[in-house]
Amino acid sequence: MTVKNLMVGIVSSIAIFTLAACGTDNKETSPVEETTASENVHTDHSDMNHSSSGEVPEDLKEAGNPAYKIGSQAILEADHMKGMKGAKATIVGAYDTTAYIVSYTPLTGGNTVNDHKWVIQEEIKEASNETLKPGTKVTLEADHMEGMKGAAAEIESAEKTTVYMVDYMPTTGGDEVKNHKWVTESELSPIK
Repeated sequence: MTVKNLMVGIVSSIAIFTLAACGTDNKETSPVEETTASENVHTDHSDMNHSSSGEVPEDLKEAGNPAYKIGSQAILEADHMKGMKGAKATIVGAYDTTAYIVSYTPLTGGNTVNDHKWVIQEEIKEASNETLKPGTKVTLEADHMEGMKGAAAEIESAEKTTVYMVDYMPTTGGDEVKNHKWVTESELSPIK
């Protein structure tokens, strides 16, 4: 890791914590509601690292022939957080892996986070080359949200796919989100 990457990471972290602290009383930046097919689940993404340093696990393989090439643009169909769905995204990384929906209890305390999208194979401590089955208990190495890294989790579902790291401007306004991890190929659509 270079000093420049380290500095970018530190500055990004400070900016995220500052923005999170500024928006805690605003109703429009309240927790995001996610809905699953089986139940309504309210998941608070206010502590999610919307932007990241862009670092990926060393053993993560770049996609050989992704549907969306690095540098191209697409429309986000994912609604993991406010301002995401419908936003124009620039593809900054494409990787072939297995993406998981997981439920976990943050190490920082609080309620269980249900059906979090997405954690990839390379971000799970116990993962090998085999796809993990629903119900498998694992330890998360991902740090997308505060209290996630090191947390015990349960695999809800798995999908072999290409995952993308993207930059986008939220449709709700605000700063550009850089190096967001992860969206799957099915959560992107071509720009018409």
